[in-house]
Amino acid sequence: MNSHEDTKARRDQEELSRIVVDCAYRMHVNIGPGLLESVYEAVLEKLLLEQGLEVSRQKAIPINVMGLSFNEGFRADLIVENTLLVELKSVEKPAPVHAKQVLTYLRLLNLPLGLLINFGAATFKEGCTRIVNGKQDFASSCLRVNQNSQAGAI
Repeated sequence: MNSHEDTKARRDQEELSRIVVDCAYRMHVNIGPGLLESVYEAVLEKLLLEQGLEVSRQKAIPINVMGLSFNEGFRADLIVENTLLVELKSVEKPAPVHAKQVLTYLRLLNLPLGLLINFGAATFKEGCTRIVNGKQDFASSCLRVNQNSQAGAI
């Protein structure tokens, strides 16, 4: 990709992130915590489809590691426009492994950006984390929801 295409791809990823965060925020406000992850997943999928986005839900992702191939290494909660990974949780307190899980999924899929959204958190801001795979230029993003020192998390 040339730099114009890189910039356009980043802008598209940022726009997708903005749409997902907006829909998830509305869900957090209207539904609140306490439901199963699968319910939030189904509702968010429908909201994103209503926005005209392509969404894959519970997509089996084959992996190749150490010379071994697996047809179904894991299932991605949501993949939006084949560009953005969205991992959903509904827990009171997320474990550090959840962010690592998203980063691993991003690496296996060779995707640049993922969102970890926990509907069990007290506030939406507390429950939404952007995770970047590798060095990407997302510094100017208006969607910098949660900053911490975890590798890959922004």
